[in-house]
Amino acid sequence: MLRGRREERREERQDDRQLGRPGGGGNRYQMRQRLVSIGDDFWIENEQGQKVFKVDGKALRVRQTLIFEDAHGTELCKIQERMLRIKDSMEIESPQGEQLAMVKKALITPLRERWVVKIKNGPDLDVHGNILDHEYTIGEGRDKVAEVSKKWFRLRDSYGVSIDPGQDDVIILAVAVCIDQMAHEGR
Repeated sequence: MLRGRREERREERQDDRQLGRPGGGGNRYQMRQRLVSIGDDFWIENEQGQKVFKVDGKALRVRQTLIFEDAHGTELCKIQERMLRIKDSMEIESPQGEQLAMVKKALITPLRERWVVKIKNGPDLDVHGNILDHEYTIGEGRDKVAEVSKKWFRLRDSYGVSIDPGQDDVIILAVAVCIDQMAHEGR
């Protein structure tokens, strides 16, 4: 029994290491924010370098609003900063205005930050790691569902998001955008 459990853990670690590598299963995206743009617009590219999602920062609004679109300009979700709350939070809404998720800063420690994502009609997600350096995981309990890393790319201001199969890529990417916006305010 001990040997079987040890082998099981070894396989899990191998799967985790494959998550961020090409051919490791799931989808992998590159997020690169353009440094000079009105309203903080940027593209999210897939592993092949194709622009698949656009995050359109709406200028001249009272609160920060980001529109998450596919490559053809179809709105997939809206990300809005929630004001008048004690904790920093951002809400992810459907195009019809229905709340899909709420991203909240949970705990700050000197080395790691922790965030909680309350998913409507789904399990909550925990985000932990080094948020400022874009080295963190998104998980459901002890199970990792996505990984964010800057190590996969040599380009400045680029980082990768690797998402396990069976996850909602748009929600996971929107969560990464929310965390990036809240952790790097004033960019």
